[in-house]
Amino acid sequence: MPGTRKLGRTSAARRAMLRQQVTDFLDRGKLETTVTRAKEIAPIAERMITLGKRNTLASRRAALGFITREDVVTKIFAQTAKVYSERRGGYTRITRIGPRRGDAAEMAVLELV
Repeated sequence: MPGTRKLGRTSAARRAMLRQQVTDFLDRGKLETTVTRAKEIAPIAERMITLGKRNTLASRRAALGFITREDVVTKIFAQTAKVYSERRGGYTRITRIGPRRGDAAEMAVLELV
């Protein structure tokens, strides 16, 4: 697991949450979440894009081991990796958007650059 943030969950629940949020982020290209979660999601998403750039059977299987939907893996390997083929990392951007109304948690937008 990247980082040391526990996010108020057990390790299994935290891994499941991160897998789902990374999958949704890579599918849509943009995700609104808390700053803490965004800081955990960004390096994982960048690693998945890097796997897509390698485009080997082993990298596809590694991506399928983490991402929960096969169509998202296909999208990463076919489209997203081509867009970032010349870029050497830094595929994501975290933009703070202020506190959430309900509990004043600091919110952020995580997006592909």
